[in-house]
Amino acid sequence: MQLKALHHKISNQEEIDFIYAPSVSTVFQEKHEGKVIQEYGKEWVVIVWNDPVNLMSYVTFVFQKLFGYSKEKATSLMLDVHHKGKAVVSRGTKEKSELDVFQLHEYGLWATMRQD
Repeated sequence: MQLKALHHKISNQEEIDFIYAPSVSTVFQEKHEGKVIQEYGKEWVVIVWNDPVNLMSYVTFVFQKLFGYSKEKATSLMLDVHHKGKAVVSRGTKEKSELDVFQLHEYGLWATMRQD
């Protein structure tokens, strides 16, 4: 797939190139006084929220099944969801996070994603 580049001017005349590469996170290149500074976009996190419907044992099972977590890790995340109201269960690219949220929804869990 071909890379797409958009050029935007910022109010203080610094130019930033936004480049999207489908296989990696968004890359920012900042041109400032002739220097190019490259920064990789922040990763995305998937958050599972507490709900009044799913049993704790079921949530633990889902974390093990989807993410391959050990029983101890899955239980720890489930307890975070239960006691704190939410837990970050995975990190990665936007595309991976979208897939994780979709799969969690398929299992009936409440999940969202955001850029970290």
